[in-house]
Amino acid sequence: MPWSKNDYPVSFKNLNEDVRDKAIEIANALLEDGYEESRAIPIALSKAKQYVHGHSDRPEYEVISEDDAWKLKKVDGERAIMSEDTKSELLDRAKSYVNEHDGILNVYKEDGSFEDQFYE
Repeated sequence: MPWSKNDYPVSFKNLNEDVRDKAIEIANALLEDGYEESRAIPIALSKAKQYVHGHSDRPEYEVISEDDAWKLKKVDGERAIMSEDTKSELLDRAKSYVNEHDGILNVYKEDGSFEDQFYE
């Protein structure tokens, strides 16, 4: 479902207009490339902020459910940095790790949909 300036994800609503317009453009391109909405939205949000406000060298991490475990990975990374049986246990460890590495943490629900972002 392509988004427009009048119809966009709720997570874009508090962005300034320049960032929101760029996020919509990026998200639509990601959808066209086959990304799920739950992945396209946080990626577009991050990339739009970088585009409008300048490049960020901060690493991005994600907490996802995979293979009956919760894992912390770098965005687009192949291997897990750490893994726990429960999301809350992983978040306790992951927040410290991401904070120490001056990163951004994207958290997903068990169904793969985007839930929250920390340290942006």
